Amino acid sequence: MRLVVVGGQAAGMSAAARARRLWGGLEIQVLERGEWISFGRCGLPYYLEGRVGALEELAAHTPEYFRRERNIAVRTGVEVAAIAPARREVALAGGERIAYDRLVVAMGARPKGTGLPGGGLPQVFALHSARDAARLGEFLERRRPRRAVVVGAGYLGLEAAEALRTRGVSAVTILEAAADVLSRGDAELTRRVRAHLERFHIELRTGVEVRGIEPERVAGVPAEVVVLAAGFQPNTELAAQAGLELGPSGGIRVSDRMETNLAGVYAAGDCVEVPHLVTGRPVYRPLGTTASKTGRVAGANAAGERERFRGVAGTSILGCCGLGIALTGLSETQARQEGFDAAAVWIEALDKRRYFGGRLTGVGLVGDRRSGRLLGGTVLGEEEAALRINVIAAALSRQMHVEEFQHLDLAYAPPFAPVWDPLLIAAQQLVKLLH
Repeated sequence: MRLVVVGGQAAGMSAAARARRLWGGLEIQVLERGEWISFGRCGLPYYLEGRVGALEELAAHTPEYFRRERNIAVRTGVEVAAIAPARREVALAGGERIAYDRLVVAMGARPKGTGLPGGGLPQVFALHSARDAARLGEFLERRRPRRAVVVGAGYLGLEAAEALRTRGVSAVTILEAAADVLSRGDAELTRRVRAHLERFHIELRTGVEVRGIEPERVAGVPAEVVVLAAGFQPNTELAAQAGLELGPSGGIRVSDRMETNLAGVYAAGDCVEVPHLVTGRPVYRPLGTTASKTGRVAGANAAGERERFRGVAGTSILGCCGLGIALTGLSETQARQEGFDAAAVWIEALDKRRYFGGRLTGVGLVGDRRSGRLLGGTVLGEEEAALRINVIAAALSRQMHVEEFQHLDLAYAPPFAPVWDPLLIAAQQLVKLLH
């Protein structure tokens, strides 16, 4: 049996490794068009900032490691030009054809906005690959720009803005087409994040659509360097040409076993859509955690197991200028759009006892008036305090009601948390509102 995996990043390598553990005699070959595999793109802003010393540190493993330790053949620098399901083979750009019995498509995603007019100017950069980060770092070192524009107020955009300030760029402006940050539809979250950024001389402008980039400005804002961070779109063109169905989000449609509509073909990672744990509807959430988990399930099923992927709540966390920003589930606006009778609260409370340096942590919770279910949450605070988001995420995965959530037995000790954790205070306020 021959398993071919197209894509050698988080999803592809997770699929290959899982399949190998389950089936020692399986012949596995991974095809990756880049020079790196298992590369942690999420660490690129930290490399740019200087907190990661070398790009090599972001690569979890090398092709040689997988060949030696896992008996998995990994080829880098190869471009898959076509997938032929009827013949069960993939064609490479040079004309070579590789036969498979089972196939995992893990072709990832690419940045939006790179095709904008002016996107090819020398001062314009994406932050998606090791080469992107190296080029941008060299540009900052050589040119010493003073004014920068970041296009997009998502995870990458906020982290890139901090990295630019740390590297000495004195004026950084973030331009976001939507009215809010992090694609959340949350005005209170946006207000709080904007106020925090202003303390570090980062200007956030929302409702600004960038239609092109001029040599010295973007949407009227002076810029000596521009970072494109307007989100991602799935690489699905080859999959669609091969007959794989796409879902409403634009990602490849898969079952909970990561099966596509074609026999023997699985898909995983940033090129697929997955069910949302709160709504049950398919969504596109290109996150490293989701990629690794879907890849693991795809590899298991390609090896003959029957594992399932339940879905995601969209749980994510980032740090920006010392502020931890963590999200899961739905915002109030998103919940209403999904048909829930949503109610929301925001509170502030100390993350630990004051005499142990307790600081205010903001917690937002969203619930449904009809069912009483918890629908989502947000935590803003010190970076460690923001890890409270994992408690909310666990509650969402169990479809917990707010009444139950307010009685959770959370740990208390003065150096770590107060007697009444901010999560429980927020839940108590939300229960009152729901009633």
